[in-house]
Amino acid sequence: MATPQRSKPVYVPPGGPGGVERPSPEIYAALGEDGVFELLADFYRRLGDSEIRHMFPSDLLAASERSAAFFVQLLGGPPLFNERHGPPRMRARHLPFEIDAAARGTWLAAFRATLDDSVERGVFPAEHLPSFLAFLEGFSSWMVNVAPDGTS
Repeated sequence: MATPQRSKPVYVPPGGPGGVERPSPEIYAALGEDGVFELLADFYRRLGDSEIRHMFPSDLLAASERSAAFFVQLLGGPPLFNERHGPPRMRARHLPFEIDAAARGTWLAAFRATLDDSVERGVFPAEHLPSFLAFLEGFSSWMVNVAPDGTS
């Protein structure tokens, strides 16, 4: 996939990324590395059927594995993302894509549905769902790079 070219100036959301609390390492303890990879593969299958599919590479499994490496590291597992891809710098990695509030909402809805299914199957620890969703809310708000009014 070629790197997209931005047509709009980069918007910087107010507040910055610093206020987002990291998810509990108990999530990683419950899921393990394989469980995190399975969760993200399920999530990317949902994204493949979404209106933001165009923002992702054709190989969704490879994309899900990159994200899973990030989440393994974030949740207290081994530093897979750093070892495989370098420092996360997630906002910088997402800047080539025009991410507005609608795209963020689609991403969040797909993640929420994936987590809900995982909780129902007894895989994701239900007691950590609210805090993990709070993390995703804050994290995804920092990825938005198109102003609410469509300008900078």
